[in-house]
Formats: sequence, structure tokens, C-alpha cells
Amino acid sequence: MSKTAQKEVLSFEDFKKEVINDYKIAIVSRECSLLGRREVLTGKAKFGIFGDGKEVPQLAMAKAFQNGDFRSGYYRDQTFMMAIGAMNIEQFFAGLYGHTDLNFDPMSAGRQMGGHFATHSLDENGNWKNLTEQKNSSADISPTAGQMPRLLGLAQASKIYRNVDNLESFTNFSNKGNEVAWGTNGNERLG
Repeated sequence: MSKTAQKEVLSFEDFKKEVINDYKIAIVSRECSLLGRREVLTGKAKFGIFGDGKEVPQLAMAKAFQNGDFRSGYYRDQTFMMAIGAMNIEQFFAGLYGHTDLNFDPMSAGRQMGGHFATHSLDENGNWKNLTEQKNSSADISPTAGQMPRLLGLAQASKIYRNVDNLESFTNFSNKGNEVAWGTNGNERLG
């Protein structure tokens, strides 16, 4: 049996819990989309783009996403951010309303449009965090495919860490180039 196949065998009860948890995350994310859209369309919240209809692929991506990996995304990846534990309901709506306190809107403290997600690479003192110990998401941008050059840069950085000698002192940025750079690209609905 390969190492991949040996990873973990779930009991039926554990599998059931996992499925129910995934379903809960998908439902919560969908309801956030529906409520958020209503808030924007009634003028109570600022600009908002939502991820309804993309819950299942985002849950699948979150399952494969490991600490040290990087996401360069397009807005609408709220289910993914919820699934990796980087955002909760309150934080989602704080971002939608442009709350200026980082404790409430950890993505940007109201500095980005709603639906533009990120994780922090610096701690509260301005020092680099150990990025190999967290799931990383570069700040989303709106122009379609504008995140793809950044994605290529993240992948290139991993390749450099894998192939260039004498980078051992930079262990808080890369696990010897073994992280994955993930990219998402949204689609627009017409009509």
C-alpha cells in the first residue's frame, strides 16, 4: 500500500461527522451569501460579491490544502476560508460592513471590498510569522485573472526554495519548497 493510501482510514462515525460538518459549513456559507446580497441590494452594506454555488469545490480544496500552502484567489472563496478556519460568520459580515477594527474584520480592517479574503503573514508586532505553520491566503483582487501572476510567483518561490542551496535560514517561509500554490478563478453570472 502506498503512503498516500496509508494516510488515514476513517471510521463510519468519523466519516459521518465529517460529512455533517462539511454540510454545515456549506449551508452557513450559502446563507451568508443570501443575507449579504440582501444587505448590499438594500443599501445597508457596501459592495459585496458572494460565493454561493461554489461551496462543494471550495470544501474539497480546503480538505487538500495543507499548512504552508498558499492560495492566490479570486473573491467568492468564502466557503474555503470558513472551512480552513480563517473566517467565521461574524468576521464575514464585519468585512461586508467595512468594520475598521482588525479584531472584527481580520481580512483587512475594512480596507478591502467584501469578499476579498487574506491571511496575515506578520504578527501584531510586525514580525514575520512562521508561514509553514499556517494556511496562507494572499489578499484577493477583483480584476479577472489578476491573481494568476501572483500565483505563478508563489509557485516560483517554492521552486527556488526546492532547488537553490543555502536557503536553510528561511525555514519560516518554506518547507524546502514542498508547499503548493493554489489558484482560484471565479466566473461571472450573466443575466
